[in-house]
Amino acid sequence: MRPWPIHQRVSAAAWLLAGALLLAGCASVPTIEPPALHSTVAIQPIRIRGPRGALSRRETALILQRLNAQVPDADDFDRHLAIEQYVAGTPLYTGNRVTILRDGPATFAAMFSAIRQARHYIYLEYYILEDVSYDGQKLSDLLIERRAQGVTIDIIYDSIGSISTPVQFFQRLQAAGVRIRQFNPLPRALFHINDRDHRKILIADGTTAIIGGVNLSTDYESTPTSGHGPSDASQGPAANPQQEWHDTDLQIDGPAVTQLKTLFEQHWHKEGGDADKLADDSAAPTAQGDQVVRIIGSQGGQLLPRYYATLLAAIRTARHRIWIEAAYFVPTHQELQALARAARAGVDVRLLVPSRSDSKAALAVQQSYYGRLLRDGIKVYERDGGFLHSKTAVMDGVWSIVGSSNFDHRSVLFNDEVDAVVIGDRTGSQLESYFQQDLQQAHPIDRNAWRHRPLSRRIDEQFWRLWQKLL
Repeated sequence: MRPWPIHQRVSAAAWLLAGALLLAGCASVPTIEPPALHSTVAIQPIRIRGPRGALSRRETALILQRLNAQVPDADDFDRHLAIEQYVAGTPLYTGNRVTILRDGPATFAAMFSAIRQARHYIYLEYYILEDVSYDGQKLSDLLIERRAQGVTIDIIYDSIGSISTPVQFFQRLQAAGVRIRQFNPLPRALFHINDRDHRKILIADGTTAIIGGVNLSTDYESTPTSGHGPSDASQGPAANPQQEWHDTDLQIDGPAVTQLKTLFEQHWHKEGGDADKLADDSAAPTAQGDQVVRIIGSQGGQLLPRYYATLLAAIRTARHRIWIEAAYFVPTHQELQALARAARAGVDVRLLVPSRSDSKAALAVQQSYYGRLLRDGIKVYERDGGFLHSKTAVMDGVWSIVGSSNFDHRSVLFNDEVDAVVIGDRTGSQLESYFQQDLQQAHPIDRNAWRHRPLSRRIDEQFWRLWQKLL
């Protein structure tokens, strides 16, 4: 994602910045306080749903017993689940298969495969939607082919995020019978410029979904070093290994897809889509695995930002490890405070951020916090080569979150986002393993060396801190 408007690559969008500044000036990040352990909030029974609906108390107890066995301190884990359930506002779903997708080639392969295998309908909702290619086939050709075979296809795209996508792409799809809606379209967007649909969702037949940080953007097309798809060096910037975008998605197969379908349809209705023409699933998704997943759909302007509250609850509850990959690290005061408290309490807090970015402003703000982070005992690493675009966090190896939300103010205040929390050591240990692999392509920030950076850099960092709500 390149959040609007600072990260937007289209120069034509620059004239909207003044309006965004005015509209954002009065926005403030809400204070999230954890419920007291003795409160009715913290002792609510955990709700877990399966393919056939809510599980019995006995079935729920068995699942929680299995999850508890995976953590070093079961009491901390129980507390975390109780508080997170309150702030997240959605149930846990069991019976899911979760697959981690790394970078563009693997994610595009899964996306194109899911589209090809769909038999009834396909939902696509993306901040950036372009006519990407994988393995020699364009997305538009594949969608038109599937529509001709009787598959219903509904698409939502953000009007600003996809502002540079040629209109002919959408016209061609519509002519083939694909239904398309813009989120907050122009000229309405002029009066709500910060109201953006930053979600990335693909749903096939209500049984398979792919979410995360990967847009349907040509930035993610295969590179010569990837070993996937076309290797034509004439593709442009994406073909340069130094420009490769590093990102993370999840493929979810199972009951949790139901919640993602609901989120898509809510946006479809909001943007004037015909409700009676959407897919009618008469049967719930069947169990495909044993992973426990919670879907969090955040909306700009919420009094209780769901993702933000959930992430803070997880950081505050972690007792051993907090490992975060943040594409745009523009933290709120409470996030900084929570990370610092964890590090001072002996938690291994590691932050992997980009060394280069498509937004020099966001990079400057990120680096302005290094001194404070290092003083608090937080280990900071910058990934070398390409653009790190992942938005992942894993706590104690058993609580993981992957999605579209950035570690910034914009995802808290303005954007509509979607994220998946996965409970259990299988996904957690895999994400930790990938984190360690990424560290091999990164360098640690040394506190003493950082203190001697040039004055010009310090001035640049502090200047962009003034605008961090928009980054």
